[in-house]
Amino acid sequence: MTTINFLSNTLIMILDSFLILLPLVFLALGGYFLSMFYPLSEDTLARIVTDFFMPVLIFYSIYTTDINLAKTMKLFGAVSFVIVFLFFLSLLYCRLFKLDFKAFSPPILFMNAGFIGIPLMKLWGGFSAMNYIVIYDQMQNLYIFTLGIIIVTGGFTLSGIREMIKSPLLWALVAGILFKNTGIPLSDGLIEALGYCGAGAPALAIFAMGCSLRKRRIIVDIHLLSGLILRFVFGFLAGLAATALLNITGMERVVILVASSMPSAVFSVVLPLRYGINPRFAGSLILASSILSVFIIPVIFYLSSL
Repeated sequence: MTTINFLSNTLIMILDSFLILLPLVFLALGGYFLSMFYPLSEDTLARIVTDFFMPVLIFYSIYTTDINLAKTMKLFGAVSFVIVFLFFLSLLYCRLFKLDFKAFSPPILFMNAGFIGIPLMKLWGGFSAMNYIVIYDQMQNLYIFTLGIIIVTGGFTLSGIREMIKSPLLWALVAGILFKNTGIPLSDGLIEALGYCGAGAPALAIFAMGCSLRKRRIIVDIHLLSGLILRFVFGFLAGLAATALLNITGMERVVILVASSMPSAVFSVVLPLRYGINPRFAGSLILASSILSVFIIPVIFYLSSL
């Protein structure tokens, strides 16, 4: 009877997690199918999200969050551990199989904690969980626009530094931390307006991702399978190790474990494209991991609750 109850509770928890994902599935499918009938520009949608809606949401979330400095530093430590752990695993894999590290590593290191993670956590845990993953995602973005550019360019370059400086996401993060920690006051009306604008970011992000998925094709080989294992399994294990080492518990632990197990970030194909590197592997891994995440994320939620 105990075994039956355990299996029943497990199935219920996985089903509940899947139901949390349903609104995101509908939004992604809406973007996918509408892009078949209308000339929707993936680049334009991505720029609208990343250059306006996401920066507004980032600033608003950081400015209004109740996450203190100690928790923020622990979160930064967790993000850093996950990325460094996956960096060395990817490097080892590329050395063993003589692969191009510039093309292989970005979709392993960087996860879609923003486009999928933010709306997912809002549905799961409300604004508290959403604010936490927003900060997780922006700490990851610091690595995308520093370590990511270093990887794909082979070192520090003038163009790489220019891209970092131009990013509205980076400036929104800096401004949010500055306004939050220096006590610079903002009017209630302005805060409400920022919250209203930022609220559109999660839905539009998922819709844009749905549009982008239709334009990509999966190229299946052994390295794609390895990439999926590195992204999902070792991403989860890295998050698990980070939360244990930093003694992170409760809602924050669940957010870190789920975020670390997200599918590959869209930026992991944008960066190689921008710097003349073949994005075939990154594109295949983004598409495959995004599709599989519908089934894997509920399992991650269950494992995170153990």
